[in-house]
Amino acid sequence: MAIVGLKTGGRILSIQSHVAYGYVGGKAAVFPLQCLGYDVDVVNTVNFSNHSGYGRFGGSRASAEELSNIFNIMLQNELLVPDRLLTGYVPGAEATAAVTDLAKRLRERKPDLIYLLDPVLGDSGRLYVSPDVIPIYQSALPLATIITPNWFEVEVLTGITITDTQSLHKAIRMLHETYHVPHVVVSSIPLKPWLKDLLPSHLRPPSDSSDSSYLACITSSRDGNLVHAQCFPCLPGYFSGVGDLFSALVIGHFPGSNSQAKETATGGETPLSRAVSHALSKTHAMLVLTHEAALALPEEERLVTDEELDAREPMRKIRRMRGRELRLIQGQDIIRGTQPVEYRELQPWTDFWSA
Repeated sequence: MAIVGLKTGGRILSIQSHVAYGYVGGKAAVFPLQCLGYDVDVVNTVNFSNHSGYGRFGGSRASAEELSNIFNIMLQNELLVPDRLLTGYVPGAEATAAVTDLAKRLRERKPDLIYLLDPVLGDSGRLYVSPDVIPIYQSALPLATIITPNWFEVEVLTGITITDTQSLHKAIRMLHETYHVPHVVVSSIPLKPWLKDLLPSHLRPPSDSSDSSYLACITSSRDGNLVHAQCFPCLPGYFSGVGDLFSALVIGHFPGSNSQAKETATGGETPLSRAVSHALSKTHAMLVLTHEAALALPEEERLVTDEELDAREPMRKIRRMRGRELRLIQGQDIIRGTQPVEYRELQPWTDFWSA
């Protein structure tokens, strides 16, 4: 099914990491947002040669003072006028506090600001940031319109280890009720047996598939206690920048006014579920394109991960990482919606809270 692009426009302030080579952070977010018709103002929180997955990388991290100076001069020049705010990776507690302070000021000046907070804290049980960043992110949650944490980040933000239905309910309720987040999007959730059993039959992957080859995406909106979900096949190998691309597409497709929200909500969809369906569909299509391109590379650029060999021969890992950079330019028609892709529509999970 072809995805029809939304009529978009306006100005987005993007505050996240930057790399000279490859597509993570702002490099994975800004171009897609421009493809969707937005003017994007960019503040880089780090300026690196490439992402850290390469093993070797270098560059600089913006200090809180440097970030605040940029924000203040933009304010003085009346250049800080976004309709939407997107924040991603920020290094260190002081720099994160500076970004949070800006979000407060923007929210005060523009109460209807759409703010997507991607709390980049870690993944797969490992923190990417210092623990003193966590309470600052928690203080920023009430400012957000949408948050897009992964499974591990939900656990870190709520302090709840999610192992069953009750803990999943408790964690999402805490984000809504304690931290007052209107819209929560949890993407790339491992389909563990208890979660598969919890899913309604119409949301489960095909019976002949391996659970480990599928991931789940869940959205929850505070108003109406509306929950939607979808399972999707995961691709082999490691990709970087996927969460950054996904979050950009979510804010890019989220309606900017009540009238737009009514226009885009049809059938069982809500403004949030529709935006996430677009983001999920396009992100997955981009990963398929990237995976196919990587398979066509010379053998030395697609060697499997071997930590011992990678340590002895750093270029082995670097070639593999280089071959799996997102094909954003080659896939720009996917982003714009002019190339047909499978529409992975999130479906209502009507009995979620009673399960």
